[in-house]
Amino acid sequence: MNYWDRLKELKLKSLQRRRERYSIIYIWKLLHGVCPNDIKMEFKEHPRLGFKVLLPTLNRQSSNAAKTCYDNSFAVRAGRLWNTLPKDVNTKKTLESFKAALEVFLETIPDMPPTPGYSTPNSNSIIDWCNQRGGPQMVRRP
Repeated sequence: MNYWDRLKELKLKSLQRRRERYSIIYIWKLLHGVCPNDIKMEFKEHPRLGFKVLLPTLNRQSSNAAKTCYDNSFAVRAGRLWNTLPKDVNTKKTLESFKAALEVFLETIPDMPPTPGYSTPNSNSIIDWCNQRGGPQMVRRP
């Protein structure tokens, strides 16, 4: 039995999926004021898409190192994860209802982490899986 089958059999998520899930839950807490928004994350409510994170801007002439730091920053990485969520998930008012809706959403996304000896269709990030399905709408700051 390969690693992916063992995860399914044991009803476990990969470490990557668990980290991404935690980041999404943390964004919900920022949005609802459960924890301080010390990273100054901004949100926009869209009538059709629900709440979306306004991603920080990056100068197009930045160096590759700066672009890598930008892409790996929590505000950008977690913001992109949040922006993949459908409206029926990201508009939940209580933490428990949000977690339940998030679990239902995550069950629709394959969890196939990169494993030595096996080929994977992508990096297994929720972002990559959603992009393969047609992609979420990213919202950028004006």
